[in-house]
Amino acid sequence: MELRHLRYLLAVAEHRNFTRAADELHISQPTLSQQIKQLERAVGAQLLDRTGRTVRLTDTGAAYAAHARRALGELSAAQRAVHDVSDLSQGHVRLGVTPTFTAYLIGSLAAELHTRHPNISLRVIEDSQDRIEAALLADDLDLGIAFAGPHLPGISATALFTETLSLVVGSRPDRPVTEALPVQALGAEHLALLSGDFATRGHIDAYFAVHDVAARIMVEANTIQALTEIVQRTALATVLPDAITHDHPHLTPIALDPPLPARTVVLLHRDGAYLGAATRAFTRLTHDLVHVRGFAPPAL
Repeated sequence: MELRHLRYLLAVAEHRNFTRAADELHISQPTLSQQIKQLERAVGAQLLDRTGRTVRLTDTGAAYAAHARRALGELSAAQRAVHDVSDLSQGHVRLGVTPTFTAYLIGSLAAELHTRHPNISLRVIEDSQDRIEAALLADDLDLGIAFAGPHLPGISATALFTETLSLVVGSRPDRPVTEALPVQALGAEHLALLSGDFATRGHIDAYFAVHDVAARIMVEANTIQALTEIVQRTALATVLPDAITHDHPHLTPIALDPPLPARTVVLLHRDGAYLGAATRAFTRLTHDLVHVRGFAPPAL
């Protein structure tokens, strides 16, 4: 048995098809089938059920594949450890973030990383929090930036700062903003909000539900940029983190009474994961940056 056999088995298990797995692995389908049969002979058990329309792991194969994933993950970490360069003359960080942070945090982090450590590369993946945590557990990411709350077993979270949100409108002279808007008045607002797959939208919907607000949602968007453009050019209002609004001179925040609950932003990593010199450096500069930029400290 060789390492490639494990990778081949996992590829077939993922695609549930020999042809698609072979295409991904850049080998022929007959070669892949032969290699899987060699693995099955080596372990003395059938790992794949080939009798249905799709290929699937047998019960024995599923148990074996779980161990194979962990083994390949540990070997990948070991390889990174061998190539870790403590003087930061090279390195790589794999970062997952929930979408709102791309609008006000990632640009500053990337700029600071390039200034301090120009030879460290950064790969940013924008995804939902549950998928980020799953990727951390699978060793597909080194770090994640998301929100505090229940996390998957094996995920550790370190608080970074507190995020606050407000109602946001375009800067219009016909709407002077002098005081907080009572929550009951939100029912009269025409809103443009993030779509339901955003954690921020869930946070907003929960606030509406608690205060029995029947929101009039006229537009849903899946990017912050789309929302800011819409609000600047229409009479619609939205709800955004204050850090985003502060970076847009043509947007005006309106405090709500009572305010939207604040959220704690956290840095995520896998328990026991190997954190190379580049990842440790990125962690330090992240804490430094949120302090320098004056983000509200996390609640104790």
